[in-house]
Amino acid sequence: MTGKTIQNKKTNFRWAIVGLLFFATTVNYFDRFLMGILAPLLETEIGWTEIQYGYIVASFQFAYAIGTLLIGYVIDRLGTRWGFALSVTLWSIASMLHAAARNWVGFALARVGLGLSEAGNFPAAVKTIAEWFPKKERAFATGLFNGGSNVGAIMAPLLIPLIIAQFGSWRWVFVLSGLLGFFWLIFWLIFYNKPRQSKFVNQAEIDFIEDGEPEIENINISWIKLLKYRQTWAVALGKLFADPVWWFYLYWGAKFLNSKFGIDLKELALPLVTIYVVADFGGIIGGAISSRLIKKGKTVNFSRKITMLGSALLVLPVMTVPYYSSIFLSVAFIALAAAAHCSWSANIFTVVSDLFPKQVVATVTGFATTVSTIGGMIMALFVGYLLNESGSEGYNIAFAVASFGYLIGIGVIHLLVPKMKPIKL
Repeated sequence: MTGKTIQNKKTNFRWAIVGLLFFATTVNYFDRFLMGILAPLLETEIGWTEIQYGYIVASFQFAYAIGTLLIGYVIDRLGTRWGFALSVTLWSIASMLHAAARNWVGFALARVGLGLSEAGNFPAAVKTIAEWFPKKERAFATGLFNGGSNVGAIMAPLLIPLIIAQFGSWRWVFVLSGLLGFFWLIFWLIFYNKPRQSKFVNQAEIDFIEDGEPEIENINISWIKLLKYRQTWAVALGKLFADPVWWFYLYWGAKFLNSKFGIDLKELALPLVTIYVVADFGGIIGGAISSRLIKKGKTVNFSRKITMLGSALLVLPVMTVPYYSSIFLSVAFIALAAAAHCSWSANIFTVVSDLFPKQVVATVTGFATTVSTIGGMIMALFVGYLLNESGSEGYNIAFAVASFGYLIGIGVIHLLVPKMKPIKL
C-alpha cells in the first residue's frame, strides 16, 4: 500500500466525538433522573405533598427554560469547547448541592441551579454534531448521543440502591453524580476541538465532514432576530408538543408504577431499565432510518417528516396504560412511547442543522428548548394538581394528554415548513 493511499484514507475521529457527547448526555440525565427515582423515598423522609413535588419539578424546568434561552447564545459565542465545559462544571456543582437540602424548598433551589446549567447539554451537543458531521450522518449521530439520556435513566435505578446501601444515605447519590461530570470534563478538554483544529483528524475526514459546506465565519445574529423565521418556530413548536411528555415519563414514571403496582425503590430497576433500554434503541433506529432514506436519495424533507410521523403514531397506545392491571403491559406501552419520543428527538434536533447554518445551531436549539421547557413546566404543575385533587385517577388524563402531542407537532411543522430548505442569513 502506498503512502498516498494511507494519507487519503480518512480518519473517523468524529465517532469518538459522539462518544464524548454520549457520555455527557448520560451524566446529564443521570443527574436529572435522580429526583424521579428518589421521589417516593424523599416524599416519606422530607414530607412534601404532590403539589410541592410539582413545584420542585417546575422549578427545574423554569430554570432550564431560562438557561436554554441564554446558554445557546453563549455557546455560539464562546465556541463549543469552552461553552460545553462551562455548562458541565456548573451542573456538577449544582448536583452536589442537592445533598445539602433539608426540605422541599431546598430541593427546589438546588433544581434551579441544575436547570440553569444543564440547559447547555443539548445546544452544545447539537452544535457539535453540526460541526463534525455531514447532513447524511447527522440524524444517526444525534440518535447515538441522545441515547445517553436513556443510559443515564437506566443507570439511576441500578446504582441508587447500591450507593445508598454502601454509604448509608441518599445524599451521597448526588455527590457522586457531580463527580461524574468532572471526570468527563478531563476527556473533553483533552480531545475536543473543531475538525480543522483537531490533531486527531486528517484532511480526508475534514473534506467528508464539510461535504460541500465549507466553514463560514462571522455570522453574528441574536436569537431575537431568529424569531422572524418560520423555521425557528417549526423547531420550537415541534419540541413544545413532545418534550413535556418526556418530562412526564421522567418525573412521574416511577411514581406511577409505585402508585399503581406498589413497586418500591429496589423493585423499580427492572421496569425502568426495560423502558429506557427500549427507548435507547428507538432513538438510534429513528436516526438511522432518516439518515438511510437520505443516503438512498430521498429528500431531507421527506426523510425527516416520514420518520417523525411514524414516531407520532407509535406514541398513541400509551393512552391505555392506566387501565391495565398487568405491569408487563403498562411497561411495554410506556417503553414503546419512550422509544418513539427518542426517535422524534433524534430527528427534531437534526432538523435544526438541516435548516440553519452551524454558527447559530446552538442559539436556535436553545430557544426551541426554552419554549418546550415552559410547556414542560406547565405540564408538571398540571400533573401535580391533577394527582393532588384526583389521586391515581389523574393518571388517566395525564397519559391521554401525553398520547396526542406528537401528531399535533408534526402537523405544525409541516404547516410552517412545507419544504425543508436551509435558510440564508
